Amino acid sequence: MPKLPHPEAASLRRDPLPLRGRTALVTGASRRGGIGYAVARRLAAHGASVYLHHHVPHDEAKPWGADPEGPEAVAAGVRAALGDPSARVCHGPGDLSTAAAPAELIATATRALGGRLDILVANHALSGFDGTLLEIDAEKLDAHWAIDTRAVLLLIQTFARQRAALPARTPGGRVVMMTSGQDIAGGMPGELAYALAKGALASVTRSLSTTLAELAVTVNTVNPGPVDTDYMEGEEYQAVADLFPAGRWGMPDDPARLIAWLATDEAEWITGQVIDSEGGFRR
Repeated sequence: MPKLPHPEAASLRRDPLPLRGRTALVTGASRRGGIGYAVARRLAAHGASVYLHHHVPHDEAKPWGADPEGPEAVAAGVRAALGDPSARVCHGPGDLSTAAAPAELIATATRALGGRLDILVANHALSGFDGTLLEIDAEKLDAHWAIDTRAVLLLIQTFARQRAALPARTPGGRVVMMTSGQDIAGGMPGELAYALAKGALASVTRSLSTTLAELAVTVNTVNPGPVDTDYMEGEEYQAVADLFPAGRWGMPDDPARLIAWLATDEAEWITGQVIDSEGGFRR
């Protein structure tokens, strides 16, 4: 095989809409304070059409609560960021704790976005604080496994089947999973069920990237580090902020910028990686 030439100078200039014509599903995008919302806005700003998945009952049951104006307000915020006026933003619910839900969600998002799905960002999770080794039980382990791990794998499975039906090596296929800080420093001993489920995603990243390589789909996993998604305040909040060299928490747009870049063609040579986006956080 001959060597590829160096790119022409014109191709080195940054495309302001590198995802024009591409489509994306972002799971767990139910609150404007969350990472999923920030990711969706970045993808939309890059030109992509985006489907937002949400499961409002999850947030309603948490201290931070659901978005006060509901999923349509979340979608409106993403539409406001659209870089391509011909792109679309759609949204819909889904309880990913059920075995059939991931395939149904992929099918629904694909129809809504015109019949093809290019980018899958599996951002959803059952929130942590599940307990230490002496506190967790089988129910908590199963719940985190079903939502944080099993649902992600089933989403990717259905996504891969769709990509396999496209012409060989159709460009633009991207999968981004989300892990946490379970593999760094002291780990997450107070959130063991959550850490176990998220650790499985980090561990399987390389295997999935190898599996999907023949479909020209990259697979990467991002650890966003501590991000201010409205779940902490007061002295504890400031104590965490002091652990960052910048003196502030990560904000949702910090990992969103990385994830959006991974979705572009500029990142087509990056696959099988677990990438920490922690701002130098000192544990």
